[in-house]
Amino acid sequence: MAAPPATPTRRSVLVRTALSSLALASGALAMPALVRGAGARPALPCGVQSGDVDAGSGVAWTRADRPSLVEFEWATTASFADAVRLPAVAALPETDFAVKCLLTGLPADQEIVWRAVARDLSDVNAVSEPVTGRFRTAPASRRSVKFVWSGDTVGQGWGIDEARGGMLTYAAMAARAPDFFIHSGDTVYADGPLRETVALADGTVWRNLVTPAKAKVAETLDEFRGQWTYNLLDANLRAFNAAVPTFFQWDDHEVVDNWSPGKDLSADGRYTETSVARLAARARRAFHEMTPIRRTPGAPGRIYRVIRHGPLLDVFFLDLRSYRGPNGPSLETAPTPEARILGAAQLAWLKRALAASTATWKVIACDMPIGLVVWDDWRAKAGVEAVANGEDGAPKGRELEFAGLLSFIRRGGIDNVVWLTADVHYTAAHHYSPDRAAFQDFEPFWEFVSGPIHAGTFGPNALDMTFGPEARFVKAPGPDQGVNLPPSMGLQFFGEVEIEGATGVMTVRLLDSASTVLHAETLEPARRG
Repeated sequence: MAAPPATPTRRSVLVRTALSSLALASGALAMPALVRGAGARPALPCGVQSGDVDAGSGVAWTRADRPSLVEFEWATTASFADAVRLPAVAALPETDFAVKCLLTGLPADQEIVWRAVARDLSDVNAVSEPVTGRFRTAPASRRSVKFVWSGDTVGQGWGIDEARGGMLTYAAMAARAPDFFIHSGDTVYADGPLRETVALADGTVWRNLVTPAKAKVAETLDEFRGQWTYNLLDANLRAFNAAVPTFFQWDDHEVVDNWSPGKDLSADGRYTETSVARLAARARRAFHEMTPIRRTPGAPGRIYRVIRHGPLLDVFFLDLRSYRGPNGPSLETAPTPEARILGAAQLAWLKRALAASTATWKVIACDMPIGLVVWDDWRAKAGVEAVANGEDGAPKGRELEFAGLLSFIRRGGIDNVVWLTADVHYTAAHHYSPDRAAFQDFEPFWEFVSGPIHAGTFGPNALDMTFGPEARFVKAPGPDQGVNLPPSMGLQFFGEVEIEGATGVMTVRLLDSASTVLHAETLEPARRG
């Protein structure tokens, strides 16, 4: 059922203005490579992006084309009449000229406009054109909140085909005027080189824009950085970034497919660097350099965190990749280092954070689904890549951590927990219930799956009944369509969550790249006492 037409809001007008401004600048922003003529002004070729916005702060990011001092300022008016200027940040080769700045002291529930300019370190009179972004801070009191989520960008050989409009799902999400976007992982495909052309089943040709970094697998730090700058060649993504904050997590393809401590690359002739640990370290550095993710004091490489978005919503971001044991059968009957996927420290943090939350809704952004079977070796249907092990009985292996977490949520009386995920390249709505489950010490809950944004479409996957999932809706390729469908087939997906301020009612919608609402669930908040 399609959603009713939305009444234009101040935010939607601001988003459309930002999109128009970025579209006009697309020619100037088209080449994020370090290329300039003598005496040319510096530039910010990757545009700007913001992230991890709460009621009083947000992270601003940009990237210069040369050694520069980047000056940030923010205001509450488009004229910048009340601008607050921050100390300049040095953009140096050590970070590939990428910089970010935490904007603090922001008023709650306020449209913030901000901009960045670069001043050439070798010529202080050479200053770039300013590039402007905007976001709305979280509210301090109850008001309606809307956000979108998805995953999987530039995967399975489907890059930027400018003749087909580029990465169109980003434009579809921007048109919904969300408060923020959760990128649920596979933010880049460091292991997915692009070919210039791909022949399609309909007789046409997909023509990829290809850069040196995307012509091979990423191994060096610069090659991992190049995965990010490639995506930012897309005008839709740059416009989206300027208008909508992104809250990032990661999964496997930021490093290499299905990576875990047991990953063996010795037989993969594409790699000269076969240490997954070294590849992951370089990928993590590039991830933190190239995204507006907050730095966690004492743990600068950490990705799991909570962002509080007013009294109605807390979002808990998980990292199921960094702390896992080797991908194996996952049939351990007791917790062991081999059975972990969250890890003890992250699991303890999540329990504390959930117990301390006073928000009406607790959304857990999980980079992999709980009850879908995802094989490490899909051809042989062997090894466990996600949580479920394919056996429908009592929890084993990685399921043990989730069983303990779900029991903790029930026993602690933690209400209104909803899970959002991506990873499997189709969209679905799963309802979990102890009435259908082998393990029953938990309260019923919803898990919503969406993606890809711009990658191959697959699925659907089988369900593991340990936690009693039921697929209430699935949209995936039909048996006659095959797998790895290109974005031009239209099976690109994102989800939208809207929480009504007065009632706290949550509506979750699953949409395609044409912004067609495929399925919706309306969830009433539980009220105790």
